[in-house]
Amino acid sequence: MKWDRIGQIFEDPHGGFAQSPQGVPIEDGIRVYYSYRVVEPSTGKYLSHIAYLDFTCRFAAIKGRSAKQVIKLGATGCFDEHGIFPMNVLKHSGRIMAYTTGWSRRVSVQVETSIGFAESFDGGKTFEKLGDGPVLTNSLHEPFLVADAFVQHINGCFHMWYIHGTHWIESGDQPERVYKIAHATSDDGLHWIKENRQIVQEAFPDECQALPTVIRLGGSYHMVFCYRHATDFRTNKLRGYRLGYARSGDLVNWTRDDNELGIDLSETGWDSEMMCYPHLMEADGEVFLLYNGNQFGRYGFGAAVLREV
Repeated sequence: MKWDRIGQIFEDPHGGFAQSPQGVPIEDGIRVYYSYRVVEPSTGKYLSHIAYLDFTCRFAAIKGRSAKQVIKLGATGCFDEHGIFPMNVLKHSGRIMAYTTGWSRRVSVQVETSIGFAESFDGGKTFEKLGDGPVLTNSLHEPFLVADAFVQHINGCFHMWYIHGTHWIESGDQPERVYKIAHATSDDGLHWIKENRQIVQEAFPDECQALPTVIRLGGSYHMVFCYRHATDFRTNKLRGYRLGYARSGDLVNWTRDDNELGIDLSETGWDSEMMCYPHLMEADGEVFLLYNGNQFGRYGFGAAVLREV
């Protein structure tokens, strides 16, 4: 693949995070949902919320933004009590559906996550949850950290690519998590059958794989995701998030070759140390890649447009 960088298209003017941009086409432009953080007054800890920006074509300018709360966090004790990050929006058969990753804090480890479902009835401005619980969560062979849903409807079936935790590593003051990419299918988008296998080969031991996103081009399926080392990744550029790539002809067998992605860290600037949380999308006959840069979205998000595959 070959990409032309559009560049950084949004940075919070107040210096806040703008994480996991996920776009959908709208009239005369593209809407990008993303996660931002606020401090919970009672604990001093972060809560992640969802907002959106409306861009003109090719992300030339911002023409609007969310004016209301896009989706509520969960009630006390629910899987999404302490944040939603990310939110994947799917337009299908006249519906606007969303698959959320809900976060809740734990004691022995930092967090637990599961995947929820919501739907919009006002054109994607706000979303209502189907219920208080998740549609995909922990199971016998995926015991924790089910998250990062990306859903597509292909040949009459819903396909979900997501991640799940495999184990925790003792490291310093707190255990660090390891997670891999998995796949599930559904007839209705609500009831899912897991494959219960890791579908993308790891590049090194204890690799963390996140945010899979898939698109069909030229008779093949192309997956972009991000990966990092399990420890010493927050400030060490060599161990932080980079973008990975895999290809499949049948949605079952995936061949990984990160060099074939065709985009990497910039020499300088906002995405020179890290690239993470990618999202592939089509709009106006073109394919775009949205992603975060340095410090997990501290400097907003950017985009690239596909030139050749």
